[in-house]
Amino acid sequence: MSASTLPPLGIPGLFEAVPDALLVVGVDGRIIHANAHTEALFGHPRGSLEGREIEELMPAAARTRHRAYRDRYMAQPHVRPMGATGQTLVGLRSDGSEFAIEIALSPLQSADGPRFLASVRDISGTQRVRQALARARYDAIAARIGQLALEAGTVAELMELLPGLLADALGVDSVAILAAPRDGRPAGIRTATGPAWHAGITPRPFAGEHREPWIIEDIAADPSGAALFPLPLPRSGSAVMVPVLERHRVAGALLATTAEARRFDHDARHLLQSAATTLAAFARQRRAEEQLAHAHRLDAIGQLTGGVAHDFNNLLTVMSGSLQLLETEVDSEAGRALLASALRSVGRGAELTGKLLAFARRQRLLPREVDVPALLHDIGQVLKRTLGDAVRLQLEVQAGLSSAYVDAGQLEAALLNLVLNARDALPRGGVIVVAAAEEQVAHARAGLVPGRYLRLSVSDTGRGMPPDVLARAMEPFFTTKGRERGSGLGLSMVHGFARQSGGDLEIDSRPDVGTEARLYLPVAGGSGTAIAAAATDANASSAGRGERVLVVEDDPAVRAISAAFLRAGGYAVEAVGDAEAALERLRDDAGIALLFTDVMLGPGMDGKRLAQQARALRPGLPVLLTSGDEEHAAEADATPGLRLLRKPWRREELVEAVRTELARPR
Repeated sequence: MSASTLPPLGIPGLFEAVPDALLVVGVDGRIIHANAHTEALFGHPRGSLEGREIEELMPAAARTRHRAYRDRYMAQPHVRPMGATGQTLVGLRSDGSEFAIEIALSPLQSADGPRFLASVRDISGTQRVRQALARARYDAIAARIGQLALEAGTVAELMELLPGLLADALGVDSVAILAAPRDGRPAGIRTATGPAWHAGITPRPFAGEHREPWIIEDIAADPSGAALFPLPLPRSGSAVMVPVLERHRVAGALLATTAEARRFDHDARHLLQSAATTLAAFARQRRAEEQLAHAHRLDAIGQLTGGVAHDFNNLLTVMSGSLQLLETEVDSEAGRALLASALRSVGRGAELTGKLLAFARRQRLLPREVDVPALLHDIGQVLKRTLGDAVRLQLEVQAGLSSAYVDAGQLEAALLNLVLNARDALPRGGVIVVAAAEEQVAHARAGLVPGRYLRLSVSDTGRGMPPDVLARAMEPFFTTKGRERGSGLGLSMVHGFARQSGGDLEIDSRPDVGTEARLYLPVAGGSGTAIAAAATDANASSAGRGERVLVVEDDPAVRAISAAFLRAGGYAVEAVGDAEAALERLRDDAGIALLFTDVMLGPGMDGKRLAQQARALRPGLPVLLTSGDEEHAAEADATPGLRLLRKPWRREELVEAVRTELARPR
């Protein structure tokens, strides 16, 4: 139909015999001839279309756009077959109904000048079937992706499967999964299939502003858009990018390209969007499962550690007590030196127990309002002399920073620990950045409820940690430094302190990139007050005058040491192993002057309940509690009218505590 003559006019029988609707249009856009099929297709009477503008056969909304296209086509006429644009065109019937059509165009020459032949085909029924089949297939692929997510063990496994599956489903050349830049890390291809992209390609800048799908319908016609696309594109064809959103931020994207222009219709984009949503949901689920498992593991280790620390405190109390009792029996200088050395070892054991209790979140904290900038300044002065010339400490403090409500001593110890860990990761020197700022946590995450926190971060550009080491970094006794350089309790102590204070510790690390530890702490509300320990008169005499003390302790060795210390201090002592026996003695003997009991007494009534029962029998009875388990100790210590002595204690501490309690006004 592209010959140099005008076939419709020369061969009218053929013009009418062709099964498609045929129209001859002049350069002014008006219909010169229309066959019967055209009039029937568009619902017009025979002979009524000639002289009318071709745009009258289209919906009103499309007419202006079509006139512009008609002008461009007539300026450069060429043969355009059916379906060449890949677009769905719409026709308008005389009754106002619309239907899908395809159009083929051919330029013609006649004695009256240029003409244009349009062949129109109704594809409404075919298109509906085609779209229905495509959508059903895409729905099946989306369901398959969901099934793969359920079967995949890791996010990386799902990412490996997705590109090939999507490329086959869409019939396109290349599909890739791109990770967005985060925490200073550049964007990168996680996995890809097809000839266009591979993992070694460096993406162009890709930031969080791409929150909606980005489509390049025709790469050859839009070179400026192609130049801004995150991954390099072929010279022709089409491309699409669908963002992967996690917690309202762009975490990555699914990208696809093909040599065919205008290839990604609504259904194709919908499939890519479904895949991106599934990938994001799977990543969130796996991350939540890993955080929950990690938290459960740390909690289990914490419970075990807390129990071990309690038993260890009892052992230290017996050892310390026995050594102190031996001090009076040894006359030689060498013997006293050995005893002093053994007592120092007991002291180091007590320090280790304190670290274990810190991890188990059972240490005693004295929270108060802390001026963080001033604390960081003081720590900085100390560390600059400690870190050495090869390591530079840089402090970055947000202006107008609120106070933290924490134990100042424990916070200082935590920061020192984090900075020294960062120094150890910089064997050749470098920069350690300690930053302080406020952060509003909008969504709950493992260890943190929504709210306002102070965020203290310590970052370095050192060796970093691989994922398997990072997963265990906060477990007690886990260390990569070797026994001679660390106990493996540093990060576990910091983590326990943060959680007990109402915050958390988060660590990000990558090998050969560096590590950032973020310590989240509660902001002072202005009403917090420090828990002050009762002051004692150190110069007062601690000697007893024969007052009778009832000792209640379920551990026989600790019970014996307690009784021995008190007798040596001038007190008369009775000792029993449980609460029931203690209550019986109190009923029978009104001469008992003080009750000294452990908080944890094994099965049955605990020391706190015993104290309440004892005072119900004997109002005003002096009671002194003791414990090596910080969780129970803190609970007892907070009870009005009860004083607590923490294990392990020295002889003079026990005797002085009893003397003070007996002297307290009733």
